[in-house]
Amino acid sequence: MPASAYTRAKQPEQVRRALLDHAAAIAMDHGVSGVTVQAVAAAAGVTKGGLFHHFGSKQALIEGLFADLLGRVDAEIDAAIEADPKPRGSFTRAYVNAVFTGKAFGFTTPWAALSMVVVTDPSLRQLWNDWIKARLKRHRATDATPGLHVVRLAADGAWLTFVTTGQTRMSAELRTVHDRLIAQTYRRGS
Repeated sequence: MPASAYTRAKQPEQVRRALLDHAAAIAMDHGVSGVTVQAVAAAAGVTKGGLFHHFGSKQALIEGLFADLLGRVDAEIDAAIEADPKPRGSFTRAYVNAVFTGKAFGFTTPWAALSMVVVTDPSLRQLWNDWIKARLKRHRATDATPGLHVVRLAADGAWLTFVTTGQTRMSAELRTVHDRLIAQTYRRGS
C-alpha cells in the first residue's frame, strides 16, 4: 500500500475536502456534466471506491458540492451580518451583497453560472429551498417585511439575468441596481 493512501485513510476529512475541491474545479472548467466519478477520483488521487466511501453516488457528490457552497455562502453572510451595525434588514443586505459581489457565490465567481443547475435539478433545488427557508426563519425578526422580500427577489432576478446572458463582469447598470437595492433595505416602510 503506498504511503499516501495509508495516510489518507487516516484523514477522511482531508480526503472528503480534496474530493469536493477537485469536483468543484472540474465543474468550473467543464460544467456539472463534466463531474464524473472517474474524473473526480483520479484528480483527487483516490480510487472510485474511495470516492464512494465518502459520497454514495455521483448525485451525492454533486449535492455535497452544493451543500459545501451553501456553507461558504452562510459563512460570508454571517460575517456580513455581524459587521452590520443596523440589525433591521441585515440579512437582506448580506444576501444582496453575496449575490452581487460575494466571494462564494457572487456574479463574478465561477459558481454563478454553475448554480443554474439548481433550477433544473430537484434535489439541488430542495437544498436551496431548505437553505433559504432556514435563513428566513432565523432572520424573521429583522428581515420579514414585504419590502425586504421584494429586495431579495429583485436580487435573485438580477442574478438570473446575469448568469443567463453570459456576462463575465458586473455592468454599471447592475452596480446601480445593487446600490438601489441596498438603499431600499434602510427605508422605514420596507
